[in-house]
Amino acid sequence: MAAAVAATLTCAAPAAAAEYPDYDGALQRHAGSQIALHEGVHGAPPAAARYAPAGRTLGHDVSGWQGEVDWPSATGKGARFVYVKATEGTGFVSPRFAQQYDGSYHTGMIRGAYHFARPDISGGAEQADYFVDHGGGWSADGRTLPGALDVEYNPYGDTCYDLDPAGMVEWIGDFSTRYAERTGREPTIYTSTSWWRTCTGNSPAFGGSHPLWLARYAPEIGPLPAGWPTQTIWQFADTGPLPGDQNYFNGAEDRLAALARG
Repeated sequence: MAAAVAATLTCAAPAAAAEYPDYDGALQRHAGSQIALHEGVHGAPPAAARYAPAGRTLGHDVSGWQGEVDWPSATGKGARFVYVKATEGTGFVSPRFAQQYDGSYHTGMIRGAYHFARPDISGGAEQADYFVDHGGGWSADGRTLPGALDVEYNPYGDTCYDLDPAGMVEWIGDFSTRYAERTGREPTIYTSTSWWRTCTGNSPAFGGSHPLWLARYAPEIGPLPAGWPTQTIWQFADTGPLPGDQNYFNGAEDRLAALARG
């Protein structure tokens, strides 16, 4: 009898693992955490800690890892926009999301939410619904950026979540289509050129319609993924004077406001 019970438990284990996906580390994980781990940090643009060059607008992104953010301090240091982690997969909501998302808004900042993609857990449409249902929507108030899909290296295993390039493009497309249906906006896509080339086969499918938020921690932005003639946001450093990662919007503040308005 004991042997039969043990065998039953052993057989049941894989089903249980599938039913309860792993979110270990989700609180600490942020946009670019896996990119820095896999691709490294190679410096920062000149004077990045002191000012935003002409034609760029300084901002940052935060997650639960930063805890409660001092928003008056961040705006005082020059931040004009922020992306805030809302969700991961279909089972994690950042416990700091409300303080970060609403707090930035109340200090006059333009803000947006982002979702850490987990193609290993569910389809893209299901994750878009989870994201929108937990704070990742968009409103035409001139202060809210379109939600962002963070697609990067798998923190739990295979780099591309066991999807081939066609499968990954389909997954991103499913997320995007559902997000647009729910909000009226195409999501921003956050990624690195290296990951995009590896996991989508350098697909140009989204370049004509989706803002690109590119991660590269170096003095220069370097090559872009196929289909995008330019980046909308460059995440240029994973540390700096602002809480979380440091970003430049590729334009002046009036263009940032235009992106928020849609």
